[in-house]
Amino acid sequence: MASLLDKVSTLISANLHSLVDRALKTNSLAVIDQYIRQVEDNLADLEDAAATVGGEVKSIQRRLNDLEQREAELDRAVDAFLTEGNEEAAVATQSRLNSTRRLVETFEAQAAQLKGEYHKLLDAKVKLEARLATMRQERDKLQSLLELAKSKEVAVAAMKGLDDLMGSGDTDISRIASSIYSRLDKATTAAEIRTSSLDEQINEVLERDVLDAQLVARKKRLGIG
Repeated sequence: MASLLDKVSTLISANLHSLVDRALKTNSLAVIDQYIRQVEDNLADLEDAAATVGGEVKSIQRRLNDLEQREAELDRAVDAFLTEGNEEAAVATQSRLNSTRRLVETFEAQAAQLKGEYHKLLDAKVKLEARLATMRQERDKLQSLLELAKSKEVAVAAMKGLDDLMGSGDTDISRIASSIYSRLDKATTAAEIRTSSLDEQINEVLERDVLDAQLVARKKRLGIG
C-alpha cells in the first residue's frame, strides 16, 4: 500500500502547468493523455486497495466485537464462581479472561492501524479524482487552443497568399483579397471575443474566495471546527 500511496502522491503533486506548457510546446496532447491514463490506472488500484482494507477492517471489527462479548461473559463468570466459593474455577476463568483481554488489545491495535490505512486510501482517492477532473478540463481547453492555433496557421497562410494577390496590380483581384481579409479579421475577432468571455466566466465560477467562503459557511452549519 505504501508504494501505491507514493505513486499517487507523485501524481497529485505533479505540476499541471508544466504539463500544459509541455503540451503546448510540442503541439500535442500526448503528455496530458499519458498523465490522465496514469491517474485512471492508479484510481482503479486505489479503489481495489480501499475495498480490500475496508473488508479487513470489517472482519477484524466483527472478531473484536465477539471477543469483547466473550470478555464480558468471562468477567461475569469470575464473579459468579467467587460468589459460589469455587476458587479453582474462578482462577481458571480469570486466566482465560486475561488471555481474552490480550487478544482484544491486539485486535484493537490492528483495527486502529487498518482504519488509518483505509482513511488514507480514501483521502488519496478523493484528491486524485479532483486532479483527474482538473486535468480533463485542462485537456479540453488545451485541445481547443491547439485547434485554434492550427486554424490561425491556415489563416496566416491564406493571408500570405492574399498579400501576393494584393500586390498583383489587378484591381478586381485586390478588391476580392481585401474582402477576404475583412472576413478573416471578423472571424478572428469573434473567436477572440468568445474565448475571452468564456475565460471570464470560468474565472468567476472558479473564484477561490467564493468557494472558500462557501466551505466556511458549510462547516459552520455542520458544526465542524
